[in-house]
Amino acid sequence: MDFQTLCTFNTFKRWWSHYGYGENLQDVIEQEFKRTKGITYLDHAATTLYPESLVRDYFQDISRNVYGNPHSHHPSSRLTHDTVERVRYRILQHFNTTPEEYSVIFTSGCTAALKLVAESFPWSPQSESEAGSLFCYFTDSHTSVVGMRGLTSAQGAVALLVSPQEVENMAKDEAQGEDVICQTAHLFCYPAQSNFSGRKYPLSHVRGIQTKRLYPACDHQGRWFVLLDAASHVSCSPLNLQECPADFIPVSFYKIFGFPTGLGALIVRNNAASILKKTYFGGGTAAAYLSGEDYYVPAANISDRFEDGTVSFLDIIAVNHGFEALDRITGGMHNIQQHTFGLARYTYMLLSSVCHGNGRPVAQIYAEGQFESPSTQGAILNFNLKDSHGQIIGYSQVDRMASLYNIHVRTGCFCNTGACQSFLGISNEQIRRNLQAGHVCGDSIDLVERQPTGSVRVSFGYMSTFEDCQKFLNFVSECFVEKPVTVDQVRLEKLKAATAASHGVNEDIPIRITNGEICKVDGKEKSTEALRGFGHRDSNSHGGAYTLTNIYIYPIKSCGAFEVHDWPVGPLGLRYDRSWMVVNGNGVCLSQKRERRLCLIRPEVHLPSNKLLLQASGMDTISVSLENNTQTHTSYRVCQSKVCGDRVETVDCGDEAASWLSDFLGQPCRLIRQSPDFTRDMKKKPIGATTTTSLSLVNEAQYLMINRASVELIQKVMSSRQDDSEGDQLLDTQNVISRFRANLVIAGVEPFEEDNWPHLIIGNTRFVVAGQCGRCQMIGVDQETGGRTKEPLMSLSAYRNGKVTFGVYLTHQLPEGSTETGILSAGSLIQTQSLK
Repeated sequence: MDFQTLCTFNTFKRWWSHYGYGENLQDVIEQEFKRTKGITYLDHAATTLYPESLVRDYFQDISRNVYGNPHSHHPSSRLTHDTVERVRYRILQHFNTTPEEYSVIFTSGCTAALKLVAESFPWSPQSESEAGSLFCYFTDSHTSVVGMRGLTSAQGAVALLVSPQEVENMAKDEAQGEDVICQTAHLFCYPAQSNFSGRKYPLSHVRGIQTKRLYPACDHQGRWFVLLDAASHVSCSPLNLQECPADFIPVSFYKIFGFPTGLGALIVRNNAASILKKTYFGGGTAAAYLSGEDYYVPAANISDRFEDGTVSFLDIIAVNHGFEALDRITGGMHNIQQHTFGLARYTYMLLSSVCHGNGRPVAQIYAEGQFESPSTQGAILNFNLKDSHGQIIGYSQVDRMASLYNIHVRTGCFCNTGACQSFLGISNEQIRRNLQAGHVCGDSIDLVERQPTGSVRVSFGYMSTFEDCQKFLNFVSECFVEKPVTVDQVRLEKLKAATAASHGVNEDIPIRITNGEICKVDGKEKSTEALRGFGHRDSNSHGGAYTLTNIYIYPIKSCGAFEVHDWPVGPLGLRYDRSWMVVNGNGVCLSQKRERRLCLIRPEVHLPSNKLLLQASGMDTISVSLENNTQTHTSYRVCQSKVCGDRVETVDCGDEAASWLSDFLGQPCRLIRQSPDFTRDMKKKPIGATTTTSLSLVNEAQYLMINRASVELIQKVMSSRQDDSEGDQLLDTQNVISRFRANLVIAGVEPFEEDNWPHLIIGNTRFVVAGQCGRCQMIGVDQETGGRTKEPLMSLSAYRNGKVTFGVYLTHQLPEGSTETGILSAGSLIQTQSLK
């Protein structure tokens, strides 16, 4: 088969079936990368290209929203803070881990993340009783990793260069136990993927070093930590931190998305973060310090502790749009890995088989294997071209010729001198002689004494096409092959046979988090034992018995109320109360503080049809299933969000609800629901509570209760202040009640008497008072119109001398081990314990 026949798409498809992402890739290029028309971009290992939708959606985001400095506390700052936290969750989800296991520390890039570790790691110098810390790194390491030794050596650590062969060749048969005697900390650094050759090193090295089975950990006492340089790997491959729990993982986001540049992160395992110690502290990193004394207490949160100053929050917001675009276009990193590896493998097979007319090979390939599998080789091909006499053609000449063809490649040593020396056979002495000859990193001096100082690298990204490979191979043929072009058919057949077994391999498939079933509600009554210690109110006291007059649930957080008369109570409170919430395009929870029109959405739970109905004026009613189990949500993605400072795991409710909400609210929105597999506990255990209290998407506690008498008193205060209310119409009782968005409304009580109750029983359900509700500006939102007023907040503040609490939080108290609560009914009598 001749060269031109081999350079066809049909040949490529016979050799590798994984191409594109289910749609016509050319359509994606036209829609997202039309600026690359006429350009063959093959430098994705340096930075990939950003899709147009990423910057378009990002621009719309920052044009629509006001993002303030997250160190402030006003609404625009809180929006920034919540959005940044949401992006942290999205990053951890991308690497299949959680905030309980890892933290994200934003940096200016991978290099800054490496520098942070070098500066903060507890390096120990050698002493009479113990050996000093070891800083170990691969020969095949990026300059930024090798450069860490400048800091480590200054702290007395010993830098140890390790070859990949030594790690396993000198391994022990069994893992070594934890060293309780020697606590010296050592750091082992290695790349998940070589940025020079694309070789993927075993991710199993992480556990091998941590358990001291592999060299050099097996030969040196102390505690071993692993830094996995993932910058090159994550550009086109999935990384599952459940399988390789490295202690420190530096990444740069432009390698994945192309935009934004100048932003990276150190993903640090929480168990390892405690060893990192800082000397410098900047704005936002201190819990407390004194300017006149050497006194400094670092922030408790890991991210806050190490992010000196204000993070690049607008760039961080762009990362969220990067993930959205990547998932939408490709379906995930596994698909990207299969697509890009296929292109690199095809290019490798042809380039390594093409020969001059005299039979000499055209290229010297620098690779460890033969591109057998995407688990061992990334989408990088490194080589030098040779003339028909077998002499190396300088990389600068190749680069200049490629530019004439508008082909963009990378040349030099790629900030990886160790790999460059190893593959090209350059000795240390030659490096010194090359410097004396005037050659420095990054220049165009490609040959010294006819020996190469570097090479050529082509690398592929998720938007690379077969045409890119074809144009590059034809360029090599036209410019550097002495005609006629021939192909080493024997070698080509061997390569085809070597990779046949791994054709279509499905490795590193991302793990999908599953969802369990929601707990069932049982209407069993509590035993009389639960009522012990409580007394009925004297019916003559304060005019009659305490009564539960109204029950409201808010199925979608911050949306309209749904009034019920009899309603089941489950483990999280009133069933379906705050089970859903609306998030913006960045996955940040929307509340009426940010979007008042939420109150105009009137969700209704229809138990007979098992549906949640979404209703609003001018909109057709749509429904969402009440089922919350694995089968229902297999096609919906699991995502992370934040409620009242807590991380919550949620399930997306699909495109129909998202489209309905987006149309009504006039901005990109989605409806998400708390995952049934996720448990969120109250931050503070109420006094008198015997068991841990689990929450839905509520802010503080399972229930909020208000007192009609307290509402009426506030109305009187508003009436007396009417002259100062700027002409606002006096609000009726129901309007005021609706603004406080309580679950339970009671009557027959003195104003604010409920503030002093430690316990109460409604019907057969026992409640513990968890505290008072500190009111926010949301009570200034008219729940009927979405309009804003200063009342009743101004009157409440004036009446209580600035103490703007109103209503009390409740949690139900169950017998230990029980999940049965029963039914709550309007009209039920209320029993309280003795008042203070």
